[in-house]
Amino acid sequence: MTPTPQTGPLETPDTDDGLPRTRPPGRYRQVERWRLDSFSQLTRLRAGLAPILRPEDGAGAGLAQTPEKVVLVASELATNALEHGLPPTIVTLSTDDESWLLDVADHDRGSVPVYAGERVPGAGGLGLHLARTLALDVGWYVTESHKHIWVTFPVD
Repeated sequence: MTPTPQTGPLETPDTDDGLPRTRPPGRYRQVERWRLDSFSQLTRLRAGLAPILRPEDGAGAGLAQTPEKVVLVASELATNALEHGLPPTIVTLSTDDESWLLDVADHDRGSVPVYAGERVPGAGGLGLHLARTLALDVGWYVTESHKHIWVTFPVD
């Protein structure tokens, strides 16, 4: 089942129910891939994403822009995978020239990703909530060796 492209962010649910179990569309080509074995490598991920997403001058315009959204969601989802999944965490950035596909995978095939729902600020568990709020589309699937969470963003 292939999701249909969205023109704006998805509605964010108030509960943990509803993360679609589906693969992303197959039209994307890989741009870069990071292997993370520890939290200290999150800085390398963020530093690697920035020049790819803002290749001209590296200047951003705040969280309203796609590059900042991708970096934030990548950092949050990778942190979740490192904290709750089984290492290593694999983060892949792909594109179809109209949108970015961010895929975060870990080796914990037995757990099901859930939304944080409404939580007190600072309580944690907001990675999927942020993804659902900032992305065009969100889903997850399992392969023989990995659990994947994927999100798409428009190319600015």
